[in-house]
Formats: sequence, structure tokens, C-alpha cells
Amino acid sequence: MKNDKKYLFDNPDNIKRLLHILYACCAILVVLDLVIHRHTMHEWEKLWFFYPIYGFIGCVVLVIVATWMRTFLMRSEDYYDNPTETDVDDDSLNNNTLNNDMLNKKGEHHVDD
Repeated sequence: MKNDKKYLFDNPDNIKRLLHILYACCAILVVLDLVIHRHTMHEWEKLWFFYPIYGFIGCVVLVIVATWMRTFLMRSEDYYDNPTETDVDDDSLNNNTLNNDMLNKKGEHHVDD
């Protein structure tokens, strides 16, 4: 059975319309940036297009830092799937089975165990 339901962004014309709306909003904001007086705290904030440039540089720095962090944070694809023998020792397995046996017994409540 084929899903024949059409969604809003399945039509390429709708995507083009959305992009044109976004471009128009950007153009309006650029014109307003040139017209509206801003109360600034620092001199460099008075530069034209300071905030778009500042945002672009911030995004680039964020991507570079995230790429660098990926080198030491990334784990293998099967990190959680296959525990190695060094990860599990016999004492932890025995303690877990003892605790499970105690939990399965009904009517016995040991506070100190």
C-alpha cells in the first residue's frame, strides 16, 4: 500500500515560495538596519552590518569548536552494543544476581541489605 498523502514541502513551488519570503525578510531587515537608529554601547556596534557579521563569525567558530570536540568525544558505532570482557567483572555479575534473587523473593524485606 502506497502512501499518497501530500505534505506542504513535497511541492517544489512551496519551497521556492518559502525561500522568497525568507529573502524578502532579510532584505527588509537590511533596509531597517540602515534606517533605524540604534542605541549602542560600543563604537564597533555602529558599523554597518555589524550584527550579521558577528553572527556569521560566531557560527563559524561554533562549527570549528564542535569539529574539534568531536575528535575526543566521538565513540565507536557499537559503543553501547557490545560490552568487552574488561568492562564486566565476575564480582559485579555475582552481586547483580544476588540482588535480583533478593528482589524476586516476596514477603522478605531487608532494609540493611
